[in-house]
Amino acid sequence: MAQPQHIVIATGNPHKVREFQEILDPFGIGLLTPREVGGLPEVDETGDTFAANAILKAESACAHTGQWALADDSGIAARALGGAPGVRSARYAGEPCDDAANNRKLVEALRPHSDRHVAYVCVIALARPGCAPLTWEGTFAGRLVDQAQGEGGFGYDPHVWIDDCACTVAQMPAAEKHRRSHRGQALRGFVAWLAQQGG
Repeated sequence: MAQPQHIVIATGNPHKVREFQEILDPFGIGLLTPREVGGLPEVDETGDTFAANAILKAESACAHTGQWALADDSGIAARALGGAPGVRSARYAGEPCDDAANNRKLVEALRPHSDRHVAYVCVIALARPGCAPLTWEGTFAGRLVDQAQGEGGFGYDPHVWIDDCACTVAQMPAAEKHRRSHRGQALRGFVAWLAQQGG
């Protein structure tokens, strides 16, 4: 199958769009945002796993546009909470999605626990017309701190401390975050696969 010049990115989250672009631009992979393809249908994220939800979004965008589509589903998993909030990370504190409320709820949920280990998880899904979906996964571990630190990033980043950097994810330079992050890892898996296809 011929490689496309552009791939649709199936997310309306501007933070994710920017990260996708910053991570994939050095590889010469052009992306089309939902706005650039005239909008994409809303997808109910009914899957029980990150992979299932990523595939739902990618396949919907592919069916709607007839083009290759990339989607991600990602979140944070706290070991002391049995992996919660997991696939519910974006709506952990309820609707509408609110980063500050989600962070407050997670900090409170972990307050009784000495184990503060958390891991970001990201699954990238690729959907292509007439082909089975493909997925790549990345993880990025740290520990949750009570006080928000840093202005960069989004989501839970101000509360996730990385010991060997002595900073939160929100305090990391963007290039360093992309090098280490769950989304960066998963997208580099996609890039490696694409290179093997001759793309």
